[in-house]
Order: sequence, then C-alpha cells, then structure tokens
Amino acid sequence: MAELRNCPMCGAFFNYTGLREVCHNCAQKEEDLYQIVYRFLRKRENRAATVDRIEEATGVERELLYKWVRKGRLHPAMFPNLGYPCDNCGRLTNKGKLCEKCTEEIKSGLRTFEAAKEFRESIIQQDRATYHAERNKK
Repeated sequence: MAELRNCPMCGAFFNYTGLREVCHNCAQKEEDLYQIVYRFLRKRENRAATVDRIEEATGVERELLYKWVRKGRLHPAMFPNLGYPCDNCGRLTNKGKLCEKCTEEIKSGLRTFEAAKEFRESIIQQDRATYHAERNKK
C-alpha cells in the first residue's frame, strides 16, 4: 500500500511505494543527470575518471554518484575508479558497506574473541576435572 511522503529533494508530496525515494519529477531529473554522467563515462578517455573528476566535469553531486554505484547502475568493473565511502572509515569501496581493511579488522577481532572464548572454556573444563584432596591434620 502506498504511503504519502514528502520528497527529500523538493519537498513535494508523493505516493511512496518503495520503488523510489523521491517524487516523479525529481526521479526524472536524477535520470537526466545519470544520462549525462553515463555519456561522459562512455568516452574512452573518461572511463578511469574519479568521482572528483566526474563531479567537476558534469556538475552532478557526488552523493548521487555514490548512490548509483551502490545500486549497481555504475559498475566499478567498467569504471575502476568509482566507488562509495566505507560506512566505518570513509575510504572508497565498491562492494558491501565496509572497505576491505575495515572488514579484515573486524574479522581479526572476531578471531581473537573466539580464541579467547575457547581458552576461557578450556580453563573452566580443566578446573572441573581437577580434584583437590584434603590432608588430614593430626
């Protein structure tokens, strides 16, 4: 069922159905900007352009470029210098929410945590298996 929302770009009311986040007019403007960027990138000399260069040459905001890369409309395989910021450190990445360095840091932390957990569990098991005998005092 549709929900009435304000367009975040122009403030107009529109029926939000989950397909797009903006009203029809703003969606059309975004599509026109996408076509400008895509035509720019299709030229052989521009395929390796960075986000800064694309923003400078086309006037399209970097947030829109990031959105299109995230959604897969601009493929980093075809345009290798494109990406979007990592949610953790801000370094450009082109898959997932985190860059490779942040992903590796999290994995390393999890491995360390798991090793410490296993060590604690082994100590507890050893304490349970140890029997203490009391000496009789005379």
